[in-house]
Amino acid sequence: MPQRRKPESEMMSYGYKPELSEGAVKCPIFQTSTFVFKTAEEGKAFFEVAYGLREKNEGEETGLIYSRINNPDLEILENRLTLWDEAEACAVFESGMSAITTVLLEFLKPGDLLLFSNPIYGGSDHFINKILPKFNIHTASFKVGQSFEEIIKIVEASGKADRLALVYIETPANPTNDLIDIEGSKKIAKHFSTKEKEVYLAVDNTYMGPVWQHPLKNGADLVLYSATKYIGGHSDVIAGACLGSIELIQRVKVLRTFLGNMASPNTGWLLMRSLETLKLRMDKHAENAKKVASFLNTHPKIEKVYYPGNLKESDGEQYAIKKRQCLTDGGMISFDIKGNEKNAFDFLNHLRLIKLAVSLGSTESLAQHPATMTHADVDSESKKEFSITEKMIRLSVGVENADDIIYDINQALEKC
Repeated sequence: MPQRRKPESEMMSYGYKPELSEGAVKCPIFQTSTFVFKTAEEGKAFFEVAYGLREKNEGEETGLIYSRINNPDLEILENRLTLWDEAEACAVFESGMSAITTVLLEFLKPGDLLLFSNPIYGGSDHFINKILPKFNIHTASFKVGQSFEEIIKIVEASGKADRLALVYIETPANPTNDLIDIEGSKKIAKHFSTKEKEVYLAVDNTYMGPVWQHPLKNGADLVLYSATKYIGGHSDVIAGACLGSIELIQRVKVLRTFLGNMASPNTGWLLMRSLETLKLRMDKHAENAKKVASFLNTHPKIEKVYYPGNLKESDGEQYAIKKRQCLTDGGMISFDIKGNEKNAFDFLNHLRLIKLAVSLGSTESLAQHPATMTHADVDSESKKEFSITEKMIRLSVGVENADDIIYDINQALEKC
């Protein structure tokens, strides 16, 4: 039996047939809005499948129709992304928020209840707390450390337990690196599922990316990414992705078609390029982050470091979750500087190699101030509860020489 290749070995050619593109080694950019049908009957058959009017027949391919629906660059990209998470299907989007909001709108309807973990990315927090209520969708949240029984009580106290339709978690959490138990969250979803209605679990896996954590293997129904981050990894493209079963992703794709938030062919081409070095880059991110965290842990001007690699067996459930679902400690570090906002800003303003910018998972190291930037819209009480303070810095560790990153952090700390 032939040896099954690792995903990183498939990123150069999987799903692509050079003979269909004049023998080009790399998939070209199919910069077209529409595709020609051979016959009217073929066009009819393509639309029936694309709009979910019927299931594909055995051996039937999904036909090319219109680039808002499908495109060769995006189909090949989606096929390659499935290999990392061992998913049946994938849908790519023009941004991470497009992926998240499309999933929320597809699996929630007026009167339903969404249960979500806290803290989460500021954009997701805004949509859940300020946009979903406009559609009469109710929300309830839980936080790290709460038990199964406590979370059950939160759902029941909402008065909408029978309308729970989706559990949405982000792990590790942005920006605190708190870990949420994926298997435990699935148990919550199953607890409220019935024969008539299944409660699904969606996991935002952006912080760990498709190399370091595989939520579908831990029971998730859907996994979400801001593909802008590690998947894209070069600060030059905005994109998102959702992976799961064929059945669920077909639902997502139908809504994507009518929302019009499909990624462009050029975006698909850029992401295919990035996937070829994904494993190499992410290994380097993790290696550098470990060295940077070790430096920060002993620096006299640092009050606290939020990094999965600092977890010990004595930390109980957080350590157990890390061992159960994380393959590395990741490339993201947050830390509290001694002092206040002025000290945090002084540090950021004196960085030279590290860029003062939001986003994460890029080749260059990026630092920002969550309380006034990515999480500026989160209410003050929630920020206080989840330790998103004026002293916190979020650092996305890049692939530069680790000694140079540490030198830049040290010289900036000397000036704050």
